Amino acid sequence: MTTDQDIWASLPVPAFIIDPEDRIADVNSAGEGFLNASRKSVLGHPVWDQIAVDAPLEEAFQRARKQGTPLFVNDVDVGSGSRPPLQCAMQIAPLIGQPGAMIMTISPRELAGRMTQSHTVKSAAQSAIGMAEMLAHEIKNPLAGITGAAQLLSMNISPQDLELTDLIVEESRRIVKLLEQVEQFGNLSRPDLKPVNIHDVLDRARRSALLGFGADMTIIEDYDPSLPLAYGDPDQLLQVILNLLRNAAEAAGGKGGTIRLRTYFEHSFRLRRSDGSGHSLPLQIEIIDDGPGLPENIRDDIFDPFVSGRENGTGLGLALVSKIISDHDGWIAVDSVPGRTVFRLSLPRAPRETLEEESL
Repeated sequence: MTTDQDIWASLPVPAFIIDPEDRIADVNSAGEGFLNASRKSVLGHPVWDQIAVDAPLEEAFQRARKQGTPLFVNDVDVGSGSRPPLQCAMQIAPLIGQPGAMIMTISPRELAGRMTQSHTVKSAAQSAIGMAEMLAHEIKNPLAGITGAAQLLSMNISPQDLELTDLIVEESRRIVKLLEQVEQFGNLSRPDLKPVNIHDVLDRARRSALLGFGADMTIIEDYDPSLPLAYGDPDQLLQVILNLLRNAAEAAGGKGGTIRLRTYFEHSFRLRRSDGSGHSLPLQIEIIDDGPGLPENIRDDIFDPFVSGRENGTGLGLALVSKIISDHDGWIAVDSVPGRTVFRLSLPRAPRETLEEESL
């Protein structure tokens, strides 16, 4: 027979029991992950010192306790001292049999939103791959003919008209480069999964950025040194991080800025597929910049192919990033407001059997 403690520990959302003095009397495993703190370290502490809610909640909380009624709060930012806020729904109710005690659950909206977007992102990526094959075959060959014809014409025309043929050649070459990026998007191989130290990948990307496109940026490392090995393709993950760093540097417009690379462990983060199966994605990587933020009109579609916030952007970089992370069975999300944009990657840890093979 399943005990109450088994049910409590198995709840998939952060849950807290709050005593009559508003102190934390108990917290489940998901709650420990949400706070990024152990049960022992938070028991007995005032709940509002541990959980930051961007809403005037305390008065409504006391009213619910006094009247013995449940309280539901939707779409509110909830965080803690060691993690950024997430948009959440909160459910609070009196705990039957314990006068004055309350039970509170927190359901992060971000996780649900990312799950509902996964099928759309994969479908969009597959459509773009098909388009890449069609474009490469149908357009590159005619473009070569157009370029050659323009170059021949330029040999026998007046200097006044030479500018027009140069424009034809220049624009044709620009389109060819775009098609080559589309082909790269379509031809990306499946990841060669192996145990990988994500901090080594981040360090390679950081050094490469500082020597090139991010030379005028300040890149800060904020790593969890106890993070276990991820399960991924180091070269493809390097491509992902470099792309996100490049976007952050370009958003600064050559005026400098700060990028923070942050890692942490969130053992309560799990992906559940439509067939009921699921796996844990505890390794979290954040690329945080202080740029102007994503344009509001594309913020919800930024991972779709051919959606770009830059004037001459192809809109393939973030679609490629999304495809790589999806192929790793991971998740990617973005939170963006002026002055703070956070791209968050969630990855699986290396299975124990692969670590044992590596040690042999």
